[in-house]
Amino acid sequence: MQKKSLLATVIASVFSIVAFAADGVYTATAQGQSGPVPVSVTVKDNKVTRIEVGPNKETVGIGAVAGPKVAQRILDAQSLAVDGVSGATVTSNAVKKATREAITQAGLNLKDWDKKPTQKAALKEKTITTDVLILGGGGAGMISAINASDQGVKVTLLEKMEFLGGASSICAGGMLIEGSKLQKDLGVKDDTPEKFVEDMLRNGQNLNNKQILNVYAKNVGPTVDWLVGKGIQLRTEGGVQKRAEFKTPRLLLLKGGCPGYAQSLRDLVAKTDTQVLLGTQAKELIVENGAVTGVKAQGNGTLYTVKAKSVILATGGYGANRDMLTGNLKTTLYYGPVSSTGDGHKMAMKAGAGMQLMPYAKIYYNGLEVAPGVAKSTLTGNANALSLGAIMVNKSGKRVVDEKGTGRSIVTVQSKSEGNQLYLVMDEPTFKIFRDGIKNNGVSPAEVDAWLAKNGKGTPLFAHGKTLAEAAKNAGLNADNLVATVKRYNGFVKSGKDEDFGRKPENMKAAISDQGPYYIVEQKPRFATTMGSVQLSESLQVLDKNGKPIGNLYAAGEIANCVHGDDSAPAANVAWVATSAKLASDSAVKNAKKTK
Repeated sequence: MQKKSLLATVIASVFSIVAFAADGVYTATAQGQSGPVPVSVTVKDNKVTRIEVGPNKETVGIGAVAGPKVAQRILDAQSLAVDGVSGATVTSNAVKKATREAITQAGLNLKDWDKKPTQKAALKEKTITTDVLILGGGGAGMISAINASDQGVKVTLLEKMEFLGGASSICAGGMLIEGSKLQKDLGVKDDTPEKFVEDMLRNGQNLNNKQILNVYAKNVGPTVDWLVGKGIQLRTEGGVQKRAEFKTPRLLLLKGGCPGYAQSLRDLVAKTDTQVLLGTQAKELIVENGAVTGVKAQGNGTLYTVKAKSVILATGGYGANRDMLTGNLKTTLYYGPVSSTGDGHKMAMKAGAGMQLMPYAKIYYNGLEVAPGVAKSTLTGNANALSLGAIMVNKSGKRVVDEKGTGRSIVTVQSKSEGNQLYLVMDEPTFKIFRDGIKNNGVSPAEVDAWLAKNGKGTPLFAHGKTLAEAAKNAGLNADNLVATVKRYNGFVKSGKDEDFGRKPENMKAAISDQGPYYIVEQKPRFATTMGSVQLSESLQVLDKNGKPIGNLYAAGEIANCVHGDDSAPAANVAWVATSAKLASDSAVKNAKKTK
């Protein structure tokens, strides 16, 4: 009897292992960055023959690219133990999770699918020769490629991520247009480079590189007009915006925000003859007789030697590299791209480049701590809400600053507040506007719903209540003070004068409703953009520690951020990325054409 029982068990186990799945298409869904990500798995003859990611709302150019890439990797390896796409971890995991569920539905053996793929083959070696080599495929890299290719030279672009975009995909979405035809056409005819420089110096505490700042001021307008001519669209409804940091209106928002802007640049790059190598990281600049002649790089199973007449560093910043940060930046929430690890800065320093402003970064007050040390931005939502009936308070429930003042003034007050944070207080109509706005900052409705369900427990803090007192209690604020603060603020709205902090009447368009519910959202300091920069000549050529040009080497974008000083003004980053990329690529092309 025991032998028969043992035999039956063995037979059952064997059949369990070799059980065949029914042919068909199996579908499952998992939560991605911006919503559900559906995946369909086709099974035939006990093998997965197709994995397809369905329509979703993942970020254009990032998650939307990552989903199909991960699906193909799973299919090729017949394994779920494949690498996700760096910079799109949430989307990658969503595809894996949905695929796992679909495979389970099909009846396939999950143990087989959890096995790691076989080891990769040995690296190949390849040499590429080009005229202009661009390192980095963010806004600066893409604009450099577009401009250089238009001038008839051979262009190669290396990007270590598996998609183009960099920080340009997740920026705030504004651009400065000082001196452009567009600015004049919209009625602002009294702006000048001198006014621009004055505002930038004041915001940057006079730490800006004045020589390069003057170059910026004289060239930002023509660059904007060039971009518009290329098809980049800016939102002109409502006219040119004026922010607290500027004495003159000179800001417009990008149509489609930064995701739309980045996609427009990708489309323009695709129309050129630029050789784009994704997933390929530059490792070391090749320096011969004091001049840069190319780069050593690795990617896609290949060791590359790229020889070039001109090299443009467009590698972004170093915010994601804690080892390169100093002071309070080490503990400030980071919300930038994972690719900002200072690769270009380190390569430039090794090649002898002089550096400046390395301890500084642009700190914003409006961060949500979505994971330890990691933030998401509420910038667009804040801009909308604070123009209506929202206020900010400290933990004691009291206002402490003009909520529509300069970013620097708010950050300064925030840094002195309990817990280094403030709280955004809104009634329901204003919260709906806020909630809609933060979608542009990559905060999905599903995330907001999950945080609201916690109602003040955990982070990020999204508390609410039928009354102000109830909302304050759930947020851990002083309820009596908050009720009194709102009553006092509403009096200022009625009188048209903020007697406490001087908030302008146009920024107090509505009182906070006397009818609930009410919402309170945390506001923590966050940063992405670092100010540390290579030293530059007026032609955007990199200088060594003695101020002498390093042959054939140019820089654009965040690695060339010396124009800002210790803090960048609203929309100044996006405009500088474009302006510096246009100028650096002009210089690189000129150098390449004269180099034999």
